[in-house]
Amino acid sequence: MATKKQASAAKKNIKKAQAKWKGMTHRQHALVQPEGRMRKKPGTTGKGKFYRIEIRPKGEFKTFRIQDVGKKGGLERLAGKRTSGSWDTVSWLVSKKDAHVSSGHLVIDDTKARSVLKNIRGPVTHVKGDVFHAYPRKNVPESAKPTLKQKRAWAANIKKAQKTNRGK
Repeated sequence: MATKKQASAAKKNIKKAQAKWKGMTHRQHALVQPEGRMRKKPGTTGKGKFYRIEIRPKGEFKTFRIQDVGKKGGLERLAGKRTSGSWDTVSWLVSKKDAHVSSGHLVIDDTKARSVLKNIRGPVTHVKGDVFHAYPRKNVPESAKPTLKQKRAWAANIKKAQKTNRGK
């Protein structure tokens, strides 16, 4: 049987512990737990099937979807929806079968994956584990369109269409 002094001390200790617990973040709660230190974030261990090339910060988006590009399991696009409703690429997932790491940079071996990833600007640099970082393509304002590249592509498409129509 506990004395009155012990009971009051226990109540004070419980109130102190509750106050401390309420002042902690979700991450601090997890780290305090004995099993909280065991879980690693996806992609940081280097044991996955894909290399992740982060292009934009995850915090800009509220919803995410993964899309297969080309053959299944080769190249995947992680698309994110902003609060405004517009969709954009958050990151690319490249199969480890189609790429390798060389001196801290990701080298993409597959020709189709390399052509899709032309939209990435700058070097694909290593961050941690299977995670890499790059920059998105430059944003071209509507006032500067059509660009010279777009004009050339249109002209080439028109020429191609005219050649196929002559043969009919």
